[in-house]
Amino acid sequence: MKLVMLGTTGYHPNDLRDTACYALPEIGVVFDAGTGMHRLRSVLATDTLDIFLSHAHLDHVVGLTFLLGALYDKEMKRVTVHGDGRKLAAIREHLFSAELFPVAPTFEMRPLDLQNPRPIEVPGDGQVTYFPLEHPGGSLGFRLDAAGRSLAYVTDTTARRDAPYVDKIGGVDVLLHECYFGDDMPAEFAEKTGHSQTTPVAEVARAAKVGRLVLTHLNPAINDVDPVGLAAAQKVFPNTELAEDGKSLEF
Repeated sequence: MKLVMLGTTGYHPNDLRDTACYALPEIGVVFDAGTGMHRLRSVLATDTLDIFLSHAHLDHVVGLTFLLGALYDKEMKRVTVHGDGRKLAAIREHLFSAELFPVAPTFEMRPLDLQNPRPIEVPGDGQVTYFPLEHPGGSLGFRLDAAGRSLAYVTDTTARRDAPYVDKIGGVDVLLHECYFGDDMPAEFAEKTGHSQTTPVAEVARAAKVGRLVLTHLNPAINDVDPVGLAAAQKVFPNTELAEDGKSLEF
């Protein structure tokens, strides 16, 4: 299974990274639709596309407006955007209002059942499960199980070893986890903004017994290859790496 990191920062792009967007081209699954979505055209290998949105902050959804270009001249049988129904409605009403974006791409919006969560089937005899995360306005995490492999995507939340989502991601081959702040940032500010620091993220990976940790949704204000202190994470969970735009990961 291949993961391609199309955008790996949060809030706004910088010289090194676009905002959150991660593709599994072989099965046509994308997690979040940030500015990195403009790279999707070069990697998409299927005639179906399932986009799973963690929430509706602009750095995670503005790339939906790029789909006209990303899918141009592609013969798509189906494009489905999955997410919290309230947030999907807000995206349709505001991001795709006639005044802002009069010619919308063709896709179906499918609300996830948050009261009675049930797996969403995806190509490759796979499934995506979802679970709530603590974040201002709410957020969702996702777990993909397909072709005997597994990946979890956790963004826009504050990492804690005892967080309810830790049980949901147990034993995955790859954990993509947000790491917006380094350990030098006050923990109170991370809590207030609903983001994570380096060491707590590594502690989550260790508690969940994942195979590999990829730190992502990195702070764009620090325009550096390593804005969060990779070495600190590796002290706790050695098999940790930084997400990089354009990087492919086989798992």
